[in-house]
Amino acid sequence: MPRRRRVTVRGVVQGVGFRPYLYGLATELALAGHVTNTPEGVVVEVEGTPSAVDRFCDRIAAQAPPLARVESVHHQDLPATGGGAFSILASRADGPVRTLVSPDMATCADCLDELADPAERRYRHPFVNCTHCGPRFTIVTGVPYDRAHTTMAGFAMCPDCAREYADPADRRFHAQPVACPACGPSLRLLVGRQPLDGRPESAGTDPVTEARTLLARGAILAVKGLGGYHLACDASDPGAVALLRRRKARGDKPFAVMAASADDIEHLVRLGPEERSLLEGGTRPVVLLRRRTDPSYPAGAPRPAEAVAPGSPDLGVMLPYTPLHHLLLGLPGDAEGPRLLVMTSGNVAGEPIVTDDAEALERLAPLADAWLTHDRPIQVPCDDSVVRVSDGKPLMIRRARGYAPLPVPLPLSVRPALAVGGDLKNAFCLGEDRRAWLSAHIGDMDDLGTQRAFERAVAQLESVTGVRPSALVADRHPGYRSARWADRNAAGRPVVRVQHHHAHVAAAMAEHGLDGTRPVIGVAFDGTGHGDDGAVWGGEILLADYDGFTRFGHLAYVPLPGGDAAVRRPYRMALAHLRAAGIGWSDDLACVAACPPDERRVLERQLERDLNCVPTSSMGRLFDAVSSLAGVCHRAGYEAQAAVELEAAALNAPVEDVSAYAFALRASEPDGGGAVRADPAPVLAAIVGDLRAGTEPALVAARFHRAVTGLVHRICVRARERHGLDTVALTGGVFANTLLSSACATALREDGFTVLRHHLVPPGDGGLALGQLMVAARATARTATTG
Repeated sequence: MPRRRRVTVRGVVQGVGFRPYLYGLATELALAGHVTNTPEGVVVEVEGTPSAVDRFCDRIAAQAPPLARVESVHHQDLPATGGGAFSILASRADGPVRTLVSPDMATCADCLDELADPAERRYRHPFVNCTHCGPRFTIVTGVPYDRAHTTMAGFAMCPDCAREYADPADRRFHAQPVACPACGPSLRLLVGRQPLDGRPESAGTDPVTEARTLLARGAILAVKGLGGYHLACDASDPGAVALLRRRKARGDKPFAVMAASADDIEHLVRLGPEERSLLEGGTRPVVLLRRRTDPSYPAGAPRPAEAVAPGSPDLGVMLPYTPLHHLLLGLPGDAEGPRLLVMTSGNVAGEPIVTDDAEALERLAPLADAWLTHDRPIQVPCDDSVVRVSDGKPLMIRRARGYAPLPVPLPLSVRPALAVGGDLKNAFCLGEDRRAWLSAHIGDMDDLGTQRAFERAVAQLESVTGVRPSALVADRHPGYRSARWADRNAAGRPVVRVQHHHAHVAAAMAEHGLDGTRPVIGVAFDGTGHGDDGAVWGGEILLADYDGFTRFGHLAYVPLPGGDAAVRRPYRMALAHLRAAGIGWSDDLACVAACPPDERRVLERQLERDLNCVPTSSMGRLFDAVSSLAGVCHRAGYEAQAAVELEAAALNAPVEDVSAYAFALRASEPDGGGAVRADPAPVLAAIVGDLRAGTEPALVAARFHRAVTGLVHRICVRARERHGLDTVALTGGVFANTLLSSACATALREDGFTVLRHHLVPPGDGGLALGQLMVAARATARTATTG
């Protein structure tokens, strides 16, 4: 007797070839029925013999297409209606949104073969894609994911593309961005730095060939990508790199480079299997690769200019992820061109990435010599993701293209809420039930354009997820623009405030699936976070769960003279730390010499009178201080430059030296109660002694890293002895330092601790919103229960 069954499949199942996959599976098993896309997911009804229906259901998730992510499969038996063929129905737009949108994915091997094959009709077509690759999230305007709900809606398919699109046996069946040279989109090259209305379009027949010629001549190009514009130049041309750095006012902040293949950079960096997998996989993030201390340059091997990443221990590398990138770097048989390209976000410093074409021509005019652009609109801005590998596992630095908007599974169910994150490296988070959708990287909220981009991104993510927040969550910092936005847009909904470092710890707990029934020891080290006592926190050891936290330990307070001025000029932080440690400002110390005499006198009075000197326990600022004290970095042109260069110095220390400085641990209360204070005075005194004895900065840097590692271990042991806790979360931006993170994790694990480190979300403020969401979920649940 025939059986009929309705199956609802939820997850990333639209725009990834799921319907043709189910069509083929049903046809193979001689089943009748139909399949359609709905806002709830893919809904399929099958009818046939009971064994065939069972086999169909068993294979749905097990053999899904490569880009699909099946989260749930729900079955419902129905009355049989009779035989017939299996068909694919038009999408339905009714019902609640429950499906997931796929991230943008790198060009697949089949499409690359077509791109390079003169016999194919998409030969050298810059927009070749199929259901296994290409733009997704950045072109979506609504759900269900159909062409009418993407920025491809304005491009009418030619007969050949329409035939492929309608053929369930074709890999382009319902590939929404499907196109060819006959039906668009189209590429064009605009040249010249004259006013907008006078900028001519290139008269050449091949914009890519002309663009490669311009790059080879040292030009800077604005290149339209999936989620915004890049600024590109020949990474091996010192003049071009220096010019781009000057125009963008980038200081010494490292650039990322794009190479045609991993083979083009393996002589420059340490490339293990994990790094290679990240580079060559479908997400194609920027991978921070540890530079070789003794790079070799085989004949003909590309070599980046020194100005690409000065002072950095890493080189950020990505491989091409769009057909246009492959064309820019050259296909087999193309004339020689640049083999390494700088690819940096197309924006003015501090502003969001540019996505609009007219805006690109205007705002990037001072930066670019030409524009390689096209007419497919970008709906959602999306920067490149940045990842590094630590101890064989990925460490997310910036979560964006290739990862957003995939949700993070939650260990607990949460009511619909919007967590707005922080003000630096902002990313927000929507949560409902047991899912959290993190936005792509937004940026620093100081800029009005970034705040507008934030607002647009919130509306867009709410639209495609169907989440309607009943509460908002923000940081406790009274001046955060993100928090003020939450207050302005609350519309009668509660706004829950969460302490900065508590949110960091909660984010680590959430991504590791902890339900919060048992506290963890949270080591939250970063540059700045508003403390409950009004101080600037940043060197915190918390005993925390989702319900709350106790401050078990912290770095001893020192004055933060001048706020942001101390961040930009690490020598100010060094002098503040020396004074707090009772060490004189002797002219033989590099940080003292780096401070101009007039500024030194003003700084001394400022510290004496405690003027504009908020106390801080920041570990990030201590790294800055030691970097300047050791003579490594006195002025920071970008965030964490002093710490990055201190890590680079430590990596060059002789491996046979294993000595370490040591912090003093002191109780805050005379009876031994209260938080433990970690006093860096003995560390600073030892550093000064080493420097005066002629110790190299690299050894000082390595011994300081080991001092921080020892501090973390000692305080965690003390917390375990007092409270019986043995799980440690390492979180906060300081733990983007893989030398420190790895050393701390190793020391703790060897002593029996379970260590949580970030892999799915960044340890810094880019992951903050996930923790805010989890803490607020418990706070609102308690309020609802008691109210």
